[in-house]
Amino acid sequence: MTTESVAGGPRPKRLIVVGSGIAGLYSALLAAEAGAEVVLLTKGGLADSNTYYAQGGISAVLDEPAPGDTVAAHIADTLKAGAGHCNEEAVRVLCTEARLDIAGLERFGVRFDVDDDGDPALGLEAAHSAPRILHAGGDATGAGVAAALIRTVLDFQAAGRIQVIGHAFVTSLTQGVGFAGEVRISGADYIQDGRHHSIQGDAVLLATGGAGQLFAQTTNPSVATADGLALAWRAGAAVSDLEFFQFHPTCMVRAGIGWDSSGSQSSTAPLLISEAVRGEGATLVDATGHRFMPDYHPDAELAPRDVVSRSIALHLAKLNDPNGHVFLDATVVEEARGQGFLEKRFPTLSKHTRQAGVDWTREPVPVAPAAHYWMGGVVTDLHGRSSVPGLLAAGEVACTGVQGANRLASNSLLEGLVFGRRAVCAFIGSADAGGRDAAGPLAPALTPRTGARLAGSAAGSDVHATTALSGPPVPLGAEPLPSPLAHDRSSAFSRSALQKLMTAKAGVLRNGVLLAEAAAALGEWEGDVLPFTVPDSLEVREHEDANLLLAGQLLVQAARKRRGSLGAHYRSDSVTEPAAVEHFDQTYTMSRKASLVHD
Repeated sequence: MTTESVAGGPRPKRLIVVGSGIAGLYSALLAAEAGAEVVLLTKGGLADSNTYYAQGGISAVLDEPAPGDTVAAHIADTLKAGAGHCNEEAVRVLCTEARLDIAGLERFGVRFDVDDDGDPALGLEAAHSAPRILHAGGDATGAGVAAALIRTVLDFQAAGRIQVIGHAFVTSLTQGVGFAGEVRISGADYIQDGRHHSIQGDAVLLATGGAGQLFAQTTNPSVATADGLALAWRAGAAVSDLEFFQFHPTCMVRAGIGWDSSGSQSSTAPLLISEAVRGEGATLVDATGHRFMPDYHPDAELAPRDVVSRSIALHLAKLNDPNGHVFLDATVVEEARGQGFLEKRFPTLSKHTRQAGVDWTREPVPVAPAAHYWMGGVVTDLHGRSSVPGLLAAGEVACTGVQGANRLASNSLLEGLVFGRRAVCAFIGSADAGGRDAAGPLAPALTPRTGARLAGSAAGSDVHATTALSGPPVPLGAEPLPSPLAHDRSSAFSRSALQKLMTAKAGVLRNGVLLAEAAAALGEWEGDVLPFTVPDSLEVREHEDANLLLAGQLLVQAARKRRGSLGAHYRSDSVTEPAAVEHFDQTYTMSRKASLVHD
């Protein structure tokens, strides 16, 4: 495909991009540069995404890396954090190609922080073996990257190269007939200004982000309601690894800045305290001042996120305060690095903690885990192609296999870049040297998975079991039955009730009884919310609720299928003495159309 079409020649392909986070914005720009017609649909404004509020940076081994750092080290760190569940080839692609997309961001106007010598200021974050984290604006990297990309998208819009449709909530994907006569995804229906609309194209790229609004406490803004996952599942696409939901371990739980149910900033919702703060030396202590993380993991505060979150939950349980909080002590950083360091290194956090009434240079910050990032999602290959022809996915909504059972810090923005670009290449056609339609169907399985050889997995890690669902999730008879009094069976569905249920029974700590109780409660709400069909409503919130309930059911079903602990999925009933991290390399893939199969 050329960037210009001669008169009377074939029209350019049209790509419909759904979502305006880093994956959606970057992909739209690349597709437009390649000559495609691009329509960018965003649920709210262009800045309404998880990307905009990301405090952490983007990991990349540059042409001139930190001393001792290598691409191989980045690969090893990613595999280790993923608990032996990563797709090794996808990780290799991510880490090897990272520098290409850092250069791409710079070409689109992103300016990364530099040190006193004018070189990239590379930070160290949890579970990284070397400094390789790029930031833009200190602890406001997401905002810096998003703002630059948005400016460029608006420039492209002014030049007629991208069509932006804002405040457009996509309700369903539509099918058409491709060039070869095959049935494929070719458009989307959406709601805008209280009316139904439709748009047609040659393929749809989902870049809709995650589903933090499934839980009572989350770092995600209100737009994170599992919309892309629901769209893909209803269209028959395979989804996988939904049991792996990462909880950020350090979110402020006292008066702070965060998000309320309407999407407005709230004075009581949690504020994410970037793990870059722990990377600089901040420690976690309990109410007695005891630094407890060394009791749970040799890497202490720099252990992978799932380990830190779980350790906090376990420590609070030991203290008989499971709903309480611990403290992040950054005063030691200020003491070690000099007065004013926290203000300079973390200006946004310094501002927000002050607004919350905490001077973190003098006192510890109360924190607790909050839902942050979903490792699972729509199964894609290395070029963003789902199991449904014409449907692409990139970013948090996708499951490339890169994140494994637990995402390595600062790899998420990078994944949206690398695989967003690769999805565009597949759409344009350059990904397939054989000449066939590069956005055609593919095998949904993610193989190979890394096991003991690459991540120190336990015995049995080479066992693969792929489980697919046909229709709604079904209960598992082999698991303990829920207590008849486990939940109020007369309670009506509400988003708040759903969030409290998921937090209590499918959150950081899980077991078979809690998950069975969750499945029963979710099933009761199914008759009212109808998660498996598109609601006949012009109210966006009704569609969001249906999407969230569907996502909750799929997550709980996957969590019940995986009876052993792995990465961010921790079941207290998996073994007699559960370890901090256990490795069982199995993949549970679900599809609306498929039947039970074994890989």
